Amino acid sequence: MAGVYVYSDNTELAGELIALARTSGQEVCALTMSDSHAEEIVKFGPDTVFVLKGQSPVAESYCGAIAKLLSDQDASVFLAGATVRGRDIAAQVAARLSAGLISEAGNVSFNNGKVRASRFMYGGLTEQIEEGGALTVVTVPSGKYTAEENGSVKSVVVSMTVDTDPRIRIKGSSPVVKEGADLSKAKRIVCVGMGFDKKEDLAIAETLAKSLDAEVGCTRCIAEDRGWMPAETYIGISGAVVKPDLYLALGVSGQIQHTFGVRDSKIIVGINNNEKATIFGVSDYGIVGDLYEIAPLLAEAVKNM
Repeated sequence: MAGVYVYSDNTELAGELIALARTSGQEVCALTMSDSHAEEIVKFGPDTVFVLKGQSPVAESYCGAIAKLLSDQDASVFLAGATVRGRDIAAQVAARLSAGLISEAGNVSFNNGKVRASRFMYGGLTEQIEEGGALTVVTVPSGKYTAEENGSVKSVVVSMTVDTDPRIRIKGSSPVVKEGADLSKAKRIVCVGMGFDKKEDLAIAETLAKSLDAEVGCTRCIAEDRGWMPAETYIGISGAVVKPDLYLALGVSGQIQHTFGVRDSKIIVGINNNEKATIFGVSDYGIVGDLYEIAPLLAEAVKNM
């Protein structure tokens, strides 16, 4: 069946892709290699869920089977979540089908059976708009769309026995230890920048975040150059991309590589002692002053509300 097909090994991201695919007005079909995962994504209301069953537990070994399914079903678009696994599968499927590939797409729209997407290049300095015809493969990062449960659609689950690539196998594995919260799901974020003099002073941001029931993030320099916070907590074009209801930047200069990751926030508040700081150019509210004075006052004011 023609339509938009989606895949992501991340359940929430799969839901976001299904919501995006629904805007096409076409049939929405989800792909998975697991019965349990199929049960999880059915709640988002795809028209059909294809469960691919093969001899391998490695998702990357299903690229040939996915490409064949898309070709047989005359798919118009294949949306893949921009996870490590999703990017790999998308690239391999696009190559097998000689299809166009749009990677890390931001705004995606559908018109007359074609997909149109924009993505930022050169550190966010310019926006590239691409349009695909026939079958197009698109990778979409998390946080761009909202996953919504849709009980009005009664999904059809179809199990298919497929061939997998025996050359791809797992020789060993080790857990990835992550620190900090998942900022992509945070409703409020307090971000710390190079305006902090020493690591111990981050307690100021933590106190403010606690009063706001917010998570604490940071700029890349705080995580990688100074090593004050885990790499998972830095926000920007090569880090986490977030869209909280409130984003409060403490001592953040606001370079484009950072603001790229916060551009979808509903409200941005910048606090910096430099009135010419770039952060004020993207802020809904700006406070020019010493974060060491203002942050504690804000925390106290919130507590007293």
